[in-house]
Amino acid sequence: MSTQSRPILSVLTEDLLIHVNEKLVQDSDRKTWRLICKEFHRVDSITRKTLRVLHVEFLLTLLKNYTNLHTLDFSVCPRIEDGTISLLLHHVDHSMWARNLKCLNLSRANGLKFAGLDMLVRACKGLESVDVSYCCGFGDMEAAAISGCGGLKELRMDKCLGVSDVGLAKIVVGCGRLERLSLKWCMEISDLGVELLCKKCLELKFLDVSYLKVTSESLRYIASLPKLEDLAMVGCPLLNDVGLQFLENGCPLLQKIDVSRCDCVTSSGLSSLIRGHSGLLQIDAGHCFLEVSPSFVVFMQELKNLNAIIIDGARVSDTIFQTISSNCKSLMEIGLSKCTGVTNMGIMKLVSGCVNLKIINLTCCRSITDAAISAIADSCRNLLCLKLESCNMITEKSLEQLGSHCVLLEELDLTDCGGINDKGLELLSRCSRLLRLKFGLCTNISDKGLFFIASNCSELHELDLYR
Repeated sequence: MSTQSRPILSVLTEDLLIHVNEKLVQDSDRKTWRLICKEFHRVDSITRKTLRVLHVEFLLTLLKNYTNLHTLDFSVCPRIEDGTISLLLHHVDHSMWARNLKCLNLSRANGLKFAGLDMLVRACKGLESVDVSYCCGFGDMEAAAISGCGGLKELRMDKCLGVSDVGLAKIVVGCGRLERLSLKWCMEISDLGVELLCKKCLELKFLDVSYLKVTSESLRYIASLPKLEDLAMVGCPLLNDVGLQFLENGCPLLQKIDVSRCDCVTSSGLSSLIRGHSGLLQIDAGHCFLEVSPSFVVFMQELKNLNAIIIDGARVSDTIFQTISSNCKSLMEIGLSKCTGVTNMGIMKLVSGCVNLKIINLTCCRSITDAAISAIADSCRNLLCLKLESCNMITEKSLEQLGSHCVLLEELDLTDCGGINDKGLELLSRCSRLLRLKFGLCTNISDKGLFFIASNCSELHELDLYR
């Protein structure tokens, strides 16, 4: 036996090194691993599944080194264009790096057109997810190229302004296995395109038609989707209560609905939707209607599994809070930003039954005082996010309660809360897990108060102190 000790790395097999490498979650840890030695760098190369390209000039070298990628992300490399793709496919053996590729992110790649996209799609035959959002120059030709991804399950086309019903038709015919589709801000798509989509893509589970000029006729077609779970229709000015009535007896698996900023939708229309879907988990109707109707309150009693409701901008009463408290025991998020009628008593009723709340937005609920915050702190011990912007009656007493009971708190917005002072910050600093704090326009705080935050809240990522 050799008298010299064997290097420790020589007894570590490749399988063992791969197993260790897979345990590294943080990017910084993986970077350190690669720099230790050539063997560690080689192991990283064969195990790496995701690559986010920052500089296009390094692309050829990167794809030669990383041949087992599942995800290729160009979202922060907008210089990618047709010539880049041509060069890539001719100088790098794409049978190596493209064979396992499942997800391709081309968000904001405005230099990429039909020719380059078509070459890329043909090379990456196993693609299941493609993101071309914010490629504002994309039109029906580029949509035709994407239609070559026969196995595509997820497609994001947000703000592809040139895509019309014709382009959408090509996609739905070629990609009939789609499960998730986002068409947000694709302004040329109409009811006709949505009709064909709903006839061809029966596997859809998520659909986003936000800001489209579609009418309630589109909801008639969407209601026929048997597997739809999540529907977003933010800011659709032509949708109304009639459309929601179509959904009442359709989409049997629907769990999430977002009709925020749909000006023609009322709480009565939303009531008809709830009547047919008592299993809803999330409702976002922020800035949608001015007042919560009695029928809405009645049907809320059926939503036993609801975990999030946002009704920003509506007129509410203590009655709805009592209804939610009594029936929605699983509620984890509530949005009441700029709601009128929010009182201390209403909040006390709410949190007495909804003790699992993690996110509460009370922005501009100016009647709220320390009594409401004390009730929140006492009941909602797992609170993660509390927004209290312009709640001017909040004082250091509220921060004392939060510091004592809500030790898991990660985000707190106290913008324009004039009653907050240095003593309050000292008490709040017990929330050592805080990540985001907003004190804008809080004129009664100084370096003294911030010293306590800096000393105890070491995980803080964002601090807003604008004046």
